[in-house]
Amino acid sequence: MSSFLSVFASLVEHLADLLQPLFAASATAAAIILFTAFVRLLVHPLSRAGARGQRARLALQPRVAELRKKHKKNPEMLQKAIMELHREEKVSPLSGCLPMLFQMPAFFLLYHVFSSGSIGGEPNALLGHTLGAAPLSDTFKDALAHGGLFGAQGLVYVALFALVAAVATFNYRRTKRQMALSAAAAPAPAADQPQVPGMAAMSKYMPLMSFMTLFSVAFVPLAAALYVVTSTTWSAVERAVLYRDMPYGTGAALPAL
Repeated sequence: MSSFLSVFASLVEHLADLLQPLFAASATAAAIILFTAFVRLLVHPLSRAGARGQRARLALQPRVAELRKKHKKNPEMLQKAIMELHREEKVSPLSGCLPMLFQMPAFFLLYHVFSSGSIGGEPNALLGHTLGAAPLSDTFKDALAHGGLFGAQGLVYVALFALVAAVATFNYRRTKRQMALSAAAAPAPAADQPQVPGMAAMSKYMPLMSFMTLFSVAFVPLAAALYVVTSTTWSAVERAVLYRDMPYGTGAALPAL
């Protein structure tokens, strides 16, 4: 693991050196953003596959509704029938989660590199790099301790929080609109049809999931926060494009890393 971190840290440093003429002291931060974009490009085919899977699940909704009516008194049989239908049609209910899962190693790699005092037995030179006045290894708590919210370091986080809030608001409104259209398009449940436990609460709070990114940005090193902010912004744009022809698809409601 240590040797792998050394290789990654070296790559970040070399990329920062290439970007230094354009971004000066913030070249390492720019390198992290560029690295995040590269990771998102690598997992984009999985995102497209997830969108295709969502379309397939939407196309199966009438058949699922028939199964619910047929097995409404036998939840276990209903679950087996739905799983069998998905197998027959080669539809995976987890396809939308794959992009997030494949990004996790990149996120934790950045987290460890900018949380380690030494790498490969040598002092970690990356810890001294900054975005504006804020060290990439520090957290929001550290920024508050050096000048407060409107100090030189705190203002970096204010800008990040503003961007995250804007993206989260966009996702919130889009998810609320999609869920409202989905509820309007879905057939009314029969009086004797059992309701899924917790579904009402999930429907109420799911649109708020996008705002959880604010907590991630506040508690991880700034380098990892840059990854989260860049990836979340990418996801918002990507899903708006990939799910544009699905008026009540749930793709935009999924949390993003």
